[in-house]
Amino acid sequence: MANVFVEPEPKGRPEGSAITHYVLEYAHGVRVTNDNYQTQAGAISAAKNLGHQPLIARVRNTNKGNPDHWRSV
Repeated sequence: MANVFVEPEPKGRPEGSAITHYVLEYAHGVRVTNDNYQTQAGAISAAKNLGHQPLIARVRNTNKGNPDHWRSV
């Protein structure tokens, strides 16, 4: 079971701006699916259905190389 990251989009948004959707990405930045998920729960469910372990962001601006930015669901 591979770890996948539930990434809020758009990336690099300024503080206070809205998250428009979520995507699933592998550690090297390639998307798992081409789908945009309207909710974080929807992205988590899709990741689990695909047999992956989803990791969700703990901070607004994420870095996949920093484990403090992520938590397992």
